[in-house]
Amino acid sequence: MTRSDVAGDVRPNDVMRYRPKLLGLAYRMLGDMDDAEDAVQEAFLRWHESDRADIRSAEAWLVTVVTRISVDRLRRAATERASYIGPWLPEPIATEPPSTYPAPDREAELASDLSVALLVLLERLAPEERAAFLLREVFGTPYEEIARILDRRQDAVRQMVHRARTRVHEQRPRVPTPPDLHEKLLERFLAAVAADDAPALLELLAPEVVLVTDGGGVVRAARRVMTGVDAVARTLLALARKFGARYTRRLTWLNGQPAIVQHVEDRIDSVIMIAPGDDGIGAVYVIRNPEKLRRVLATESAVE
Repeated sequence: MTRSDVAGDVRPNDVMRYRPKLLGLAYRMLGDMDDAEDAVQEAFLRWHESDRADIRSAEAWLVTVVTRISVDRLRRAATERASYIGPWLPEPIATEPPSTYPAPDREAELASDLSVALLVLLERLAPEERAAFLLREVFGTPYEEIARILDRRQDAVRQMVHRARTRVHEQRPRVPTPPDLHEKLLERFLAAVAADDAPALLELLAPEVVLVTDGGGVVRAARRVMTGVDAVARTLLALARKFGARYTRRLTWLNGQPAIVQHVEDRIDSVIMIAPGDDGIGAVYVIRNPEKLRRVLATESAVE
C-alpha cells in the first residue's frame, strides 16, 4: 500500500481510478453490466458518506464493499434466475481485440477470464465461493485479505478457493486456445453452418457439445440446453436453412474473445460465441434476449 492510497490522503474524485477494477469484479460476480454498475455506484456513495479517518486503504475498502454488495445481490438474484424463461447466459460486453496473441499458458487463461464460458461455470458456485475464486484467481488477492472481506477464517477461505478452483478447472480445457486460433475456429464454424456442410460441422464439434440459447422469454429461443454432437449439428443447420438468409454477420470481440454478431436489417438480432474444448467446440452460446444486446456494439464502461 502506498501513502497515496491511505484513505485520509485520497481526494474524493481520486478513487475513480479504481472504477475499472471494481467494475470488472462486479461484472464477473453478477454477469450483468447494469447490476455491476449499480454495485460500484453504491460503493462510491458509501465511500463519500464514510468516516475515512480509520480506513487504511481506499482500494481495499472499495473492493470489500463491492464484493459484499455483489454477494448480497447474487443471493437475491438466485430466485429470479430460477424463474428465468429458458437458459440464462451473462450479458455480453464489447472489448478490444488483443494486440498480441499470448501463448497457451496461464497468461492466456487469465486473458479469457471475462469469457462467457467462465461466467457460466461461475454460476454454479455459491456467491461467497464465486467471490473468493475471483479475488484469488483473477485479482491475485492474498488469502488474508479475502478472509477479511468475506469475514471468514483464512483456512476456510483456502478450502473455499480450492473447491471452486477444482470445480472450475475440471470443466475447462486443459490447454487454453490462443485468440488467433479461437478466431479461426469460429470462422470455420460459421462457414460450415452457412454452407450447410454437415461433415465439416461435425468435425468441429466435440462429442458432448452443448447449445445454449438465451431468449429470456422475450424472443423465440430454445427453452432447454441441447447436448450431443448430432443433435446440436442438426439444430444449427436446420436454423441456418430456415433463417440464415435474413442475417448479415460480422466478427467482433466480446468478453475478450471473438464473437459473431448477427443483424436483421439495422437491428442486432443475436450474438454467437463458442467455447473451444480439448476435442473440439465444447459449447455454442447464442444470446437473443434484446435486453442483453445493448452493450454489444460499444460499452462506456471499461473493466479490468
